[in-house]
Amino acid sequence: MLTPFHIAVAVRDIDEARDFYGAGLGFSEGRSSDQWIDFNMFGHQFVTHLNASIGPQGSIASIANEVDGHGVPVPHFGVVLELDQWEAFAETARAVVSEFIIEPYIRFKGQPGEQATLFFSDPSGNALEFKAFRNIDEQLFAT
Repeated sequence: MLTPFHIAVAVRDIDEARDFYGAGLGFSEGRSSDQWIDFNMFGHQFVTHLNASIGPQGSIASIANEVDGHGVPVPHFGVVLELDQWEAFAETARAVVSEFIIEPYIRFKGQPGEQATLFFSDPSGNALEFKAFRNIDEQLFAT
């Protein structure tokens, strides 16, 4: 059994994070204050912490590494989902995200590690990836 991860990221505005992650993406809220919010991201503890110095456009520094012909932002984080969960989440994200870094698609088609993936940034500039495999146990670490 996998254990839940915990990740904390900086956001420029707590109410904006609540709207984006909670109301928009549907992650339920746990404990919170005016400085941070715990969200349930597919069973994992995802925490947003206020950092007002990020500014209005978001300024999380990143680089892009080419993977399967796309510029993948680094750093990024996210969750590996079952394919049906990913398909449903991709539809939710399409309704919430104004611009994808990488639109939902199948990466490494016909190769070991074939996966569904999508990338977007939150309003503070944090890059997220959500991916899925047809068989997680066999494909997650395929070489």
